[in-house]
Amino acid sequence: MMHLEEITAAVELGRADDRETARTQLTALWEACDDRQTRCAIAHYLADVQDETEDELSWDLRALEDVEDDGWLPSLHLNLADDYRRLSQTRLAEEHLSAARAHLSGLPDGAYGDLVRSGVEHVAEAIAAGSVRRLETNPSS
Repeated sequence: MMHLEEITAAVELGRADDRETARTQLTALWEACDDRQTRCAIAHYLADVQDETEDELSWDLRALEDVEDDGWLPSLHLNLADDYRRLSQTRLAEEHLSAARAHLSGLPDGAYGDLVRSGVEHVAEAIAAGSVRRLETNPSS
């Protein structure tokens, strides 16, 4: 059984800028897990501790493959939109941004919902500006 404490501890390592250890621990947890929704969450966090956009995209796609809870869709599609934007794949970025917007109504009020909604606007502005730089609001920053 996967322990939430182990996942949380690894995520906190990433937030404390020990990205390599966080990647190692989260990868081991992901490989040991057979629950799709937990794998989705771990992949979502693994994307945030990658150094290269291509690797981030790979983990974001894995998260989307395992999603079972529609509440994750706005954030997952937002991350994919941003990945594709940074890789200069504007059409795919716009498709995922549109998908993120389509699921915004399911977000709760409060900090998490506000974070995702503002992220959609930041990515939309960056796409419109033709920017491929990592946004300061990106969790991988």
